Amino acid sequence: MFYDYEVEKSNGEKLNLSDYKGKVVMVVNTATGCGFTPQYAPIEQMYKDYHDKGLEIVDIPCNQFGSQAPGSDEEIHDFCTLHYNTTFSQMKKSDVNGPNALPLYGYLKLQKGFEGLGEHKYKDVLEDMLNKTDPDWKSSPDIKWNFTKFIIDRQGNVVKRFEPTADMAEVEKCVVSLL
Repeated sequence: MFYDYEVEKSNGEKLNLSDYKGKVVMVVNTATGCGFTPQYAPIEQMYKDYHDKGLEIVDIPCNQFGSQAPGSDEEIHDFCTLHYNTTFSQMKKSDVNGPNALPLYGYLKLQKGFEGLGEHKYKDVLEDMLNKTDPDWKSSPDIKWNFTKFIIDRQGNVVKRFEPTADMAEVEKCVVSLL
């Protein structure tokens, strides 16, 4: 269950996800040098608009995709607060795929596998890159790129996975429906 996991905050403290029982949670792997990095703005806006209604953000920086999060945890935090005025907590930079992936991500990927990239201006670029690195990428539940989002309801159920190419208005609509 979602609440059985913990992640490490950028300051080294542990966050037990059971602390979020009764909340709607968005878990998102992020990067500071990605074409999707501007998604920090609508994510922060959702946090401001809905935190008091029960939304929590679990931001997990990840450097596995194009080395687009090369900085230290402190540098990543400074970038996000300076450029996007983020106020939600950031976790320690971590892997989301492979042998060093956070156990949380193993669970999330089992709950909601990959269902396609949808339509987006970066879709063809992403597909070309993925075809070169893993010819079987379409059938794998692995995270494909930065800013993949998982939405967890108030009971700890993983209800939806949004690829980075998803329309942020659709992500918000999903979140609002669970609050």
